[in-house]
Amino acid sequence: MPDIEIPVLIVGAGGCGLTASIALSELGVRSLLVERRGVTGTLPKARYINQRTMEVFRQFGLDGAVYQRAMPLDSIQRIRWCTTLGGDGPLDRRTFHSVDSFGGGSLTDYRRHSPCESCLYPQVRLEPLLNDEAGRRNPGGLLFSHELQSLEQDRDGVTAVIRDLATGQDKTVRAQYLIAADGGRTVGPIVGSRLEGRRKMVDMVTVYFRADLSQWWDDDHAMTTWFVNPDGGSWTSGVLGKLGPTRFDRHSEEWMFHFSFRPDDPARFDEASLLPRMRELMKLPDLDPDIIGIGHWEVEGVLADRYRFDRVFLAGDAAHRHPPTTGLGLNSAIQDAHNIAWKLREVLAGRADPALLDSYEAERRPVAARNVSWALMTFENHPLTDGAIGLVRGDGETSRRNFARFFAEDDEGRTRRARLKQVLKVQEMEWQAHDLELGFRYDQGAVVADGTQPPVPDPLGRTYVPTTRPGHRLPHCWIERDGKVLSTLDLAGRGDFVLIAGPNGDAWAEAGRAVAARCGIPFRAVVAGRDFTDVDRDWSIQSQIGAGGALLVRPDTHVAWRSVGPVADPGAVLDQVLTALLRQAPKAAPGAAEVAAQ
Repeated sequence: MPDIEIPVLIVGAGGCGLTASIALSELGVRSLLVERRGVTGTLPKARYINQRTMEVFRQFGLDGAVYQRAMPLDSIQRIRWCTTLGGDGPLDRRTFHSVDSFGGGSLTDYRRHSPCESCLYPQVRLEPLLNDEAGRRNPGGLLFSHELQSLEQDRDGVTAVIRDLATGQDKTVRAQYLIAADGGRTVGPIVGSRLEGRRKMVDMVTVYFRADLSQWWDDDHAMTTWFVNPDGGSWTSGVLGKLGPTRFDRHSEEWMFHFSFRPDDPARFDEASLLPRMRELMKLPDLDPDIIGIGHWEVEGVLADRYRFDRVFLAGDAAHRHPPTTGLGLNSAIQDAHNIAWKLREVLAGRADPALLDSYEAERRPVAARNVSWALMTFENHPLTDGAIGLVRGDGETSRRNFARFFAEDDEGRTRRARLKQVLKVQEMEWQAHDLELGFRYDQGAVVADGTQPPVPDPLGRTYVPTTRPGHRLPHCWIERDGKVLSTLDLAGRGDFVLIAGPNGDAWAEAGRAVAARCGIPFRAVVAGRDFTDVDRDWSIQSQIGAGGALLVRPDTHVAWRSVGPVADPGAVLDQVLTALLRQAPKAAPGAAEVAAQ
């Protein structure tokens, strides 16, 4: 007999695993999370939280806690390239250029498309918050200092051996499903997962430290400074980012400094050389920081060949790893957990065939493939920036001459600065990937296609086009309900399937309630004009349905199905739709002929 029996076992207590625990608890599914470390992470790691991830946190009621502690958008709205922070030479303390980032500054369209703003909240602080929330919602369901030793699968479940690292004792856990959120350390190799792509591109070292840099850091709204040094490059020279935690301007108390090394460079392990390098690169010879920690990590762009191995599901870094550019890793990991949780709930409750779980890989793996490709492209953009600045690698003398010409107040200087500005229009795709963050879609999986084509994507990832086409995230519009201003996203996302009907959609709502009752699924129906007010008529445009049409929204706020107008038998249509979604029946478009005739 197993020592513990649980519906879902989660391995790993990073952002992905902790979010999975919270999501399952919110859906009424018991889980057990095991983590080999004694505590959550002690290094900043990822720090950018994008709008879609904040929408996920909003769904779980966590957005307020994150915003209360996180660095707000106003403080992270610029990225800049500089020579040094200190020094008094002619090329010291000079800024080559800066760009707006993550919805700040001139990027006002971000605010139109989401009820949430991006923010900065490093994992060293996010993980404890998620851990507290996961523990509160699932008392006794998180075991730190417990390491997975082995796992075996059979037709009915997973048997895992978990070792208590404090006592050395082993426990047997029997689960119906397992989520591997362990970064690929243990579960992936056991089940035979292969990570494919570019490995060990660059070795990175991060110095996490406290210091007062306020007299040198002169831009309260800048999130990151890239140093371009005549003897190196923007990655080689170093990247400095502020971390808060209570001051978010130039008085930030904590910082992180990234260095890059070739994978075969032995200097990457010479930690004693890091502080002298920081002082030299920033030209702050008297800098005496309190070093909190030093982390070593590799830049990779890899994707797991599969996400599902029978009853085991890979998520987060176990399934995909990205270069840090555009900050996609942590955000993608949290969105993985968001996707799999409701599907496990439906299968465990017996309302869906286990084949529904195949849609996790069908939906999330293409998104991760695009994200990995994007991060690789934006990572490889940096040599373009270096070249436009005038850096000639290996030739410090020429680089210094070029830098002097760049800042000169003459025709050549103006031309060089204009050239950099043009080149950085391409580099902006790293920090202005609005469509990449909100516009991802699921073309196959738990959706019922309606035969329409998606919006043509912006090749530079900038322009997001809202749509209710099945597979896309439900568009955000401000509405009013019971005297409160809400987002359309607040109509859904509480664990229910939600049918949103047009003003003449009462028949859809009544039919949906009847069908849902027969199926036993959690379901709500809302009718525009009756259950909420479209204050500025934005929803009537963005819904892309007529007065007699309807949308079915999944628990993760992605649109599952839509009808642009009324049909003769809405109950029969919705019955087919829910059968297709939850039992993976052939995915025809019910009522397509009737819809086309509208």
